[in-house]
Amino acid sequence: MAEYGGQKVTADVNTGNMLFMPVLEEGVFRFDCSEKDRDAAYPSLSFVDCKVRDTAIAVHKVPEYIPAFECMHGQQTVTIKLLSGSSLYGTGEVSGQLERTGKRVFTWNTGKGGYGSGTTSLYQSHPWVLAVFPNGEALGVLADTTRRCEIDLQKESTIKFNSPASYPVITFGPFASPTAVLISLSHAIGTVFMPPKWSLGYHQCRWSYDSDERVLKVARTFREKGIPCDIIWMDIDYMDGFRCYTFDRKRFPNPKSMVNDLHINGFKAIWMLDPGIKREKGYFIYDSGSESDIWILKENGEPYVGEVWPGSCVFPDFTQEKTRLWWAHLVKEFVSNGVDGIWNDMNEPAIFKTLTRTMPESNIHRGDIELGGCQHHSHYHNVYGMLMARSTFEGMKLATEKKRPFVLTRAGFVGSQRYAATWTGDNLSTWEHLHMSLSMVLQLGLSGQPLAGPDIGGFAGNATPKLFGRWMAVGAMFPFCRGHSEEGSLDHEPWSFGEECEEVCRLALMRRYRFLPHIYTLFYMAHTKGTPVATPTFFADLRDLKLRTVENSFLLGSLLVCASTLPHRGSDQMQQALPGGIWMRFDFDDAHPDLPTLYLQGGSIILVGPPLQHVGEANPTDELSLFIALDEHGKAAGVLYEDDGDGYEFTRGEYLLTYYVAELQSSVVTVRVSNTDGSWRRPKRRIHVNLLLGGGAKLDAWGTDGEELQIRMPSETEVSNLVLTSENLYSGHLENAKCIPDVEGLPGLKGTELSRTPVELKSGDWVLEIVPWIGGRMISMTHLPSGTQWLHSRVEVDGYEEYSAVEYQSAGCTEEYTVIGRDLKQSEEESLSLEGDIGGGLVLQRQISIPENNLKVLQINSAIIARNVGAGSGGFSRLVCLRVHPVFRVLHPTEVFVSFISINGSGQEIWPASIEQFFEGDLRPNGEWMLVDKCAGLSLVNRFNIDEVKKCLIHWGTGTVNLELWSEERPFSKDTPLTISHEYEHCPYSADGQCFVSSGNCPDSISGGVTVPYIHCYNDRVLLVRGNEIDRLVFIGWGH
Repeated sequence: MAEYGGQKVTADVNTGNMLFMPVLEEGVFRFDCSEKDRDAAYPSLSFVDCKVRDTAIAVHKVPEYIPAFECMHGQQTVTIKLLSGSSLYGTGEVSGQLERTGKRVFTWNTGKGGYGSGTTSLYQSHPWVLAVFPNGEALGVLADTTRRCEIDLQKESTIKFNSPASYPVITFGPFASPTAVLISLSHAIGTVFMPPKWSLGYHQCRWSYDSDERVLKVARTFREKGIPCDIIWMDIDYMDGFRCYTFDRKRFPNPKSMVNDLHINGFKAIWMLDPGIKREKGYFIYDSGSESDIWILKENGEPYVGEVWPGSCVFPDFTQEKTRLWWAHLVKEFVSNGVDGIWNDMNEPAIFKTLTRTMPESNIHRGDIELGGCQHHSHYHNVYGMLMARSTFEGMKLATEKKRPFVLTRAGFVGSQRYAATWTGDNLSTWEHLHMSLSMVLQLGLSGQPLAGPDIGGFAGNATPKLFGRWMAVGAMFPFCRGHSEEGSLDHEPWSFGEECEEVCRLALMRRYRFLPHIYTLFYMAHTKGTPVATPTFFADLRDLKLRTVENSFLLGSLLVCASTLPHRGSDQMQQALPGGIWMRFDFDDAHPDLPTLYLQGGSIILVGPPLQHVGEANPTDELSLFIALDEHGKAAGVLYEDDGDGYEFTRGEYLLTYYVAELQSSVVTVRVSNTDGSWRRPKRRIHVNLLLGGGAKLDAWGTDGEELQIRMPSETEVSNLVLTSENLYSGHLENAKCIPDVEGLPGLKGTELSRTPVELKSGDWVLEIVPWIGGRMISMTHLPSGTQWLHSRVEVDGYEEYSAVEYQSAGCTEEYTVIGRDLKQSEEESLSLEGDIGGGLVLQRQISIPENNLKVLQINSAIIARNVGAGSGGFSRLVCLRVHPVFRVLHPTEVFVSFISINGSGQEIWPASIEQFFEGDLRPNGEWMLVDKCAGLSLVNRFNIDEVKKCLIHWGTGTVNLELWSEERPFSKDTPLTISHEYEHCPYSADGQCFVSSGNCPDSISGGVTVPYIHCYNDRVLLVRGNEIDRLVFIGWGH
């Protein structure tokens, strides 16, 4: 059907408009560069049925937006220009802002613990963009490729994909709303699996609850303290030496008995399974897999061996049906131990001791023909986790038809929601990550994965009481609700942070359990219709452009949740951005500054249940509460879905779907059932109607479910009095609430104090976060114009730090720092000075500034000074070396190198394979070196005073690189401090090796940013590029 394209494109043309073909349903189009490319495209692994993507349907509608393509050097770039003012969302599991304009994402599943707001590749890949036009209409665009793909949204109202050729692009719409687009997308990629109802309760996890005694104690404590919880998780330490499908017989001697005890107390148990199988003869899983020949292979045909938790491991090739069946039967047997759910972790797949954090792209998968056949790992990498989750899901289903599987996967792809829930990976215990968690959950939902949530409280590091309580307060309203923390951190259970935090957690989780009927209904609709569960606030008012970037609130259907993600402001102090129309505030007499504020949209009815300790306590005859907010026409409607909460009888009609309506006529509100579906009989139960009047006021009425109930409306004067009384009660609740205190540590835990709020230094091109505390670290270093986050770390390790000796992590990185000076100019913080006492009368000082005369540059001046050196030492200090130790993030490990000109004039390119190199004497960089990311087309230039730097060190880690500057090592006096002055500048880097640097005082004819081929001005020097193969810069003389 190439004639639809309006242009004939032959195979040898490498640019043009794409050919289109209508597929799936009206409004959905497939685009290819040519008919040859259409025929050669790999099978779709995102569509439920790949034949649907490949089969034209008979419609007369033509697409409103036709992508342009360019194919060069084996890469296919696709560009779609949209209406000006369009807002862009989706792109799957991504950190940072909700609205994605200005961002780039690289779809390459990567284990990125401690990621930052600028991280471009995380654990899942969704080459999908949802564009919302100014009028509220929406268009979805899917690049249907499993390979590494760049999603470039840097230009306003423009979507660009870049990936190895060739691949089709599928567009959905434009349709009337983003919800309509997501419904259409679900017809292609499938809907979320129907979760068992218990899985929507609260999950408590830790790396690790290391014995059955600890597990049962945690469970008992939840019940004793009256904090709702349904699930306890077992991380990797339950295994025997990290071997999958085994149990440590000392710590978990009888897992069936432990699980039975949990079940008696209303808990489920979820256990971890990783893909890495220990290479060990005699280990039954390894022997079975080797006999079946199901491992991923190296290019030479031998099984690939990589190191993960058990040591040397082999990896199942889930692209083969025989492997998936082999794994599924293992899961089936594993479930017989009382396993209620399974957690698939490390399935990007993650590999230790490798720069790329994963296996070689040259590895071989012997895939099924319908998946794409035998291919290199580069083809199947992004779907490996999804295929593992599929195998696990199918294995649990084999175990019993009476229970629905529950699988959680870390890695995923478009379509993973058919098999598993997901979480946002190894986040940090910081306010930034609390704030980001809202956008990350919403973004996954806008990409087809509604069952998602973060590690509440943060996985890495130690939360403060207020941070944990606030995170639980909003996290209790996320679709997936789990607390999780890393080994070595403080306890992160709800009772671990003091009475005030414990009470907030209790209230938050009781809210969740009351809302479970509503949340379960939302998931039934998501499963059967493809509607989203949690959505951005703007979904309630699509034409209000101000709502498009709101990140501290979200919708659960018609329920609006407004949270505070700021440490010093409660939800009652936030200016809530409400959509247009009627929004009624309400609560359960539990108003609290640390809890989100709740609103119900006019025209809505939501159904809530009684407070529970676990889902198993619920009974169909429990009283049902209806919260009703009438619209401007005096009407409201809502729906409730009910079934057994588990199993598949609902697919055979064993359920009850009830539609409730309310209508105001002649001062009487009538509440009734308007329609039902399903074969279940209505339980005999009482209903409690809460008719919201505004300001938190409500009218209460009781009746019998299924029978008409009438409520007489009070007069306007009576309503005003009710509202005034309610607002006074609400204010009293807030004033009398015991807020979580602003404490930074817990008593009796010296040396493990909790993280402090970073100081933000923002001016010109840079925004930095510095923690004036232990180590005085710079934990974030972001270039604003490009959004590049060169540095991001936890509070207690890495980032930018400095030492006072040649030894790694010597004094300087573990001492407490204080702020000794801050300069503010024109309301912008441009300079910050810190110092830390490193003992022996010595102080390490650091001044970080963004100079007013060059806002593109970040300057750091550091010194070790002798403040109080004893007379017995002759006025001289101990032997000291000032060692600058920044840990920069490497986004594209195989495309990054360090480039510089040595003092002797030789050009140097240092690639990751070198691991670690020192440069001394004439081999030192001649005052500057440059970290280059060829893939991103960016570089970070570091200039320094060569007279102060005696040694330079490059060390490549897993996804990181250190560019260290060392002073000389010597004792010194008050008059002879050790100093290092240096600066950073972000610069574009072109494919032909040009790095355009704007600083310096060169003549205008050759100054920074010149377009003369191969010539640059760079820190008052002219550099000539010799050739474009190796991108080498050679020093040829001074600019003047």
